[in-house]
Amino acid sequence: MAFDADLIADRRRLRRKLTFWRVMAFLVAVLAIGTAGFVWSGRAGLAGTGQQIARVSVSGLITGDQRTTELLKRVGESSAVRGVVITINSPGGTTSGSEELFQGIRELASKKPTVAFVDGLAASGGYITALAADRIVARETALVGSIGVLFQYPDFSTLLGKVGVSVEAVKSSPLKAEPSGFHKPPPEAIAALQSVVNDTFTWFKGLVAERRGISGDQLNTVSDGRIFSARQGLPLKLVDQLGSERDAIAWLEREKSVPAKLPVRDWKPRESSRFSLWSLAAFGADLAGFEELAASIRSAALGTAKLDGLLALWQPRATDR
Repeated sequence: MAFDADLIADRRRLRRKLTFWRVMAFLVAVLAIGTAGFVWSGRAGLAGTGQQIARVSVSGLITGDQRTTELLKRVGESSAVRGVVITINSPGGTTSGSEELFQGIRELASKKPTVAFVDGLAASGGYITALAADRIVARETALVGSIGVLFQYPDFSTLLGKVGVSVEAVKSSPLKAEPSGFHKPPPEAIAALQSVVNDTFTWFKGLVAERRGISGDQLNTVSDGRIFSARQGLPLKLVDQLGSERDAIAWLEREKSVPAKLPVRDWKPRESSRFSLWSLAAFGADLAGFEELAASIRSAALGTAKLDGLLALWQPRATDR
């Protein structure tokens, strides 16, 4: 009987220990999830309870993204944000996507002091993004410019001719679906496309003239499609100042009465409400500090690398450095 009593007592102690460790494991899990949520919200700019300077990063191809538009609106509406740094490292993208981003930043700049910091590259649509800010600060070795518009299409006609394949089409008018990659485009199609490119180029140059105060021969010089280093761009008025992000923030403090030494917090687009392995992988990469990997995962998931229509995009050749 004594043996049975000891056995029962041991089992009870074991149950109490298991219950204790189960409760501890649950509390640790809750703490971990809460900490991850706090870190994530701080990185995404969702906590936003303290006064801060918001950092919005524009990198990679610009194709137009509703989530980014919503992000800019949230930053503009946040009472915690006293100023904004738009960090840019982009070769551009579609003209429509660049226009959407420009308009979003201009709306943001009407509510919050906004400065652009070129951290590597602001070419074509990337430079349109920089134009939207109140001031442009760039690293000395950063690249800016490539002011121009591009329309590209493949030509498979020679290859198809060699393999004996022809593609016929019945069209409502001669210029429908031109240019086509299946045959040499007629001169009328090239002329029509050139007219669209010229019109969009005029729009681009108009932004440069209005936002940078450039006109005449100087405007023609900076708008010939070439890329400039920020050192070259400074006397051409493509940038306002050479320096680091700290210099951009110092301008906000000096010229826009943004309180000194405010924390700089990264604001990022909200994740899609639809759970997926892509979003989970991006979330994990972000928490681990691999921001570029997270951005690449999101880009792959959303298919944002697709480029259709007119491009404001810098495409360096193999000989460019």
